[in-house]
Amino acid sequence: MPEKKVSRKKTGAKAEELKEEKPVRKPASKKAEPAKKEKPVKKAETAEEKPAVTEPAVPSEPELPQPRRSVAFIGSECYPFVKTGGLGDVMYALPRALTKQNCDVKVILPRYACIPQKYQEKMIYRGAFEMDLCADGRSYYVGIMEYVWDGVVYDFIDNDEFFSWGKPYTNLVDDIPKFCYFSKAALAALNYMDWVPDIIHCHDWQAALVPVFQQAMFQGTPVANAKTVFTIHNLRFQGIYDIKTIKYWTNLPDALFDYAVLKQGNDDANMLKGGLSYASMITTVSNTYAWEIQTEFFGEKLDAHLRYHSGKLRGIVNGIDVDIWNPKTDPLLPANYDVNDAIEQKKACKKTLQENLGLEDNQDKMVIGLISRLTNQKGLDLVNAIIPSLIDGNTQIVVLGTGDPEYENSFRYYENTYKGSVCSNIMYDEERAHQIYAGADALLVPSLFEPCGLTQLIAMRYGTVPIVRETGGLKDTVEPYNEFTNEGNGFTFDRYEAGLLLDAINRAKTLYFTERDRWDEMVKRDLQKDVSWEKSAAQYRSLYLELKP
Repeated sequence: MPEKKVSRKKTGAKAEELKEEKPVRKPASKKAEPAKKEKPVKKAETAEEKPAVTEPAVPSEPELPQPRRSVAFIGSECYPFVKTGGLGDVMYALPRALTKQNCDVKVILPRYACIPQKYQEKMIYRGAFEMDLCADGRSYYVGIMEYVWDGVVYDFIDNDEFFSWGKPYTNLVDDIPKFCYFSKAALAALNYMDWVPDIIHCHDWQAALVPVFQQAMFQGTPVANAKTVFTIHNLRFQGIYDIKTIKYWTNLPDALFDYAVLKQGNDDANMLKGGLSYASMITTVSNTYAWEIQTEFFGEKLDAHLRYHSGKLRGIVNGIDVDIWNPKTDPLLPANYDVNDAIEQKKACKKTLQENLGLEDNQDKMVIGLISRLTNQKGLDLVNAIIPSLIDGNTQIVVLGTGDPEYENSFRYYENTYKGSVCSNIMYDEERAHQIYAGADALLVPSLFEPCGLTQLIAMRYGTVPIVRETGGLKDTVEPYNEFTNEGNGFTFDRYEAGLLLDAINRAKTLYFTERDRWDEMVKRDLQKDVSWEKSAAQYRSLYLELKP
């Protein structure tokens, strides 16, 4: 049979008799997926009394060479191509760290129109095919564009109908079809390229249907042999829409739209819930958050489902890219430093920060930074309530971020009211962020919940003492200061109360102003703390080996 050629333009044409993908540059006898099979539905989950979580074993140090494993990362964003939050950082840094630990890594992303042209023009065309998607047989073009950088292969799924808009996320009406298409196309592309990974590692709700499609529609194809890992970066976002719509855009069997897999409430389907149901292993971005999401308060209505699947739930804390975030080489700082000269050089960074932001130029002032989305989740209601109590003539506050108008306006008000003591930067500016991390004495992260958190890791990397609430990854990465043993690397509070946040800040200020030698010792401990991806990547590699011994 001759090959079925496909033009590069999008198509919504009716599929032919055969209901699966027709490769462009492969013999027609080799399909991207076989006839669909229904997978038996699991029993309904039951809530256990006590949430459970298993922490993977951590190798004391990389045991190279290890059996080589191939891993396909599937997600909706990745620095430097497109980034809206911490997911983009993880999709960039973790694959790079894994390549150094004897893994072959391929990252699969949508080819958004907003990806900078300097990357677009270096992409190489790998092929294309048509893929059946919808319940009425409607098919779509799937193009594959490839970019190789620093040992990682990036494959971009190309389709103008879904990805030609300006931003990666718009609204659920448009995003649900887009990511239904992307999840299935990513699997079909792996088959098309004859690159079958040992592990398919999916990230957040945008890729949550990958394990569901794999089990329901790709049995008997090469990609069915891969084990799947699903990582929850933030449980609040789940991809929930009415069953009728998701059933149309996936053509998944009716049996999967039950409470054990996709169904939520009376009429909705939950894409993230489906991914949790069928993934071989579930991870989230800190051990504490893995426990928290099995409770009603943090579980976002999936706590019972997560308790049911707790046997395959692990917590692995994120790291940061220590090459990008390196005060010794950071080109955006007025003075570079490491642990040996940080105490003096941070003074130069502080002076420049005060001058640039219109704060009183005074080394005796304590500068407290806040770099955050301005939302309730980040504890901004607590900060808003205590700022007047912080302005005591010895303290300066620097805010950087955008978000809810309520907080944007309140921080503008505080800047106007406390000129020279408060500076509110209602924007996001990368250079200014680097300068605040280096020039501030302490950084606030008082979140209501925080799956992992990166700002406290970056702050410690720059010798800036974190003041955090004990939740999620904040609890796992910040050891509270103990005045009796002079140990710890930050200040913490537990209950979500403004008075306790103020108390934690006052404890930090007391140490800063009365025992500066101890404060400086803490600064050095923070600079020496390992916040890289190396340890976390070793845990992921260990998990991959467990799934594929």
